[in-house]
Amino acid sequence: MPARKKASRNNLKYSRSPKVMPKNKLPDLESHLEAKQSDSNRPPQSTGLFDIWYHKDRSAMIILVILYLLQGVPTGLAFGSIPFLLKSKLSYSQIGVFSLSTYPYSLKLLWSPIVDACFNQKLGRRKSWIVPIQFLVGAMMYWMSFWIQDSLAQEVPDVNLLTFTFFSLIFLAATQDIAVDGWALTLLSHENLSFASTAQTIGLNTGYFLSFTVFLALNSVEFSNKYFRSTPLDYPLVTLGGYLQFFGLVFVLFTIWLAFFKKEENVIENQDEMDIKKVYNQMLSILKLKHVQSFVIVHLVAKIGFQANEAVTSLKLLEKGLSREDLALAVLIDFPVQIIGGWLAARWSQGRNPLKPWLGAFVGRLAYAIVAMLAIKLIEPPVTSSVFASVIAMTLVGGFMSTVQFVGICAFHTQIADPLIGGTYMTLLNTVSNLGGTWPRYFVLKAVDGLSIATCHVHEENEDVIVKAQECSSEHGKSLCTDIGGQCVVERDGYFVTSTLCVVIGTVILFTYIYPTARKLQQLPLSAWRIKTKSASHTV
Repeated sequence: MPARKKASRNNLKYSRSPKVMPKNKLPDLESHLEAKQSDSNRPPQSTGLFDIWYHKDRSAMIILVILYLLQGVPTGLAFGSIPFLLKSKLSYSQIGVFSLSTYPYSLKLLWSPIVDACFNQKLGRRKSWIVPIQFLVGAMMYWMSFWIQDSLAQEVPDVNLLTFTFFSLIFLAATQDIAVDGWALTLLSHENLSFASTAQTIGLNTGYFLSFTVFLALNSVEFSNKYFRSTPLDYPLVTLGGYLQFFGLVFVLFTIWLAFFKKEENVIENQDEMDIKKVYNQMLSILKLKHVQSFVIVHLVAKIGFQANEAVTSLKLLEKGLSREDLALAVLIDFPVQIIGGWLAARWSQGRNPLKPWLGAFVGRLAYAIVAMLAIKLIEPPVTSSVFASVIAMTLVGGFMSTVQFVGICAFHTQIADPLIGGTYMTLLNTVSNLGGTWPRYFVLKAVDGLSIATCHVHEENEDVIVKAQECSSEHGKSLCTDIGGQCVVERDGYFVTSTLCVVIGTVILFTYIYPTARKLQQLPLSAWRIKTKSASHTV
């Protein structure tokens, strides 16, 4: 799964009252916020998860879930399904090139102030971006449906074309994400702001689930013949082209409804508050805080330890004989566990030690990376039911710990973000968090190939001819070796070397830097995370 993004708490100055607070009242608002938010790390009380469906925010929650679900559709393809489809023809290094298409989620901080500051007041501050972007995504997916199937069917797919195309798609989805995160905080009432992350978790996971688990299953000829047909056929129930066409139309239809039948309220009329230069200056002011600098370093190195496991283990399971639909089924079973894990993590992250569950799950994910290496080492085809059950158990444990970390760090971001510049603050923290899981992936996939030693053994006239073949790391390379009457022999698998290095480095970083730093950061008062603003002479 992708490296995932988090819902943000935006500026509380976007009052739900129809009246816009005058600028000369801003210091009073700051004083009010300071009094209301004492130096305690306790989040505001909210209604229960199930009570919200009988609350005035029910329709807002439904809209948010749908928006995040639509965002999860292209991300599920880029982070999940496409690498699986490419694995049979490309090496890990080439898949690493494709992983660059996911970078916009980790770089959206660069253009988020523009999304925050530029809008059409008649259409709405957030809808000014959501509506045209979703039209573009729908049109782009529909256009891709006419050629992507043929591109993937090539003996060696054009990875550069695919990377550029999905990079553009993810760029649009990341921009939509910035706008939706901000709209969530004016759609929901103040007491239910914490449910913005709940809507995001449900929506994104569902969209990712549809584009990864459901699509891979229905795209499998074997799965389609086994469960949906009485007479076997040689094509799947759902093709990638058909899937893209369907959701392209869904994007367009929902966006039409959103544009004409859902009015956005509480647009900021004070244009000075929306100045782009001011937002960038606020980012620089946040980054000058020593505590934020320490937190940024934590984010950038935190995911190194289990990066090889996240990027490569599922692809190694394919090599070991598990089918795409088997792995999709494992993710299907994991889906409700992630929802439960998110709810538990939100509860555990309250109080004076909000990073405690995040740190606990950190150790668990490092241990899980070791267990995954042992499993890959021991599993041999054919895959039995007991082996498959073990894979499902591994997926459940790994998914649970990943969700605990995701929701836990999201809850901490929500608590420490300065409410007067919440949108800028949260975008900064979320972007750095995403970047920590994105930047190592390309290098990890390159290292798996670079550290592997594979040879193609060809038996000719009572003697073995050994041909160096790094492409034995891909199914395409193995088939080329087979075509000349040989057999790929992997003398050293770079996966085990790379994953071991990641775990060792991650463990050292955890106990020497992350753990002591996190303990200090979570004990800081909220005032330590505030910056000085021009509208007030005191720190807020």
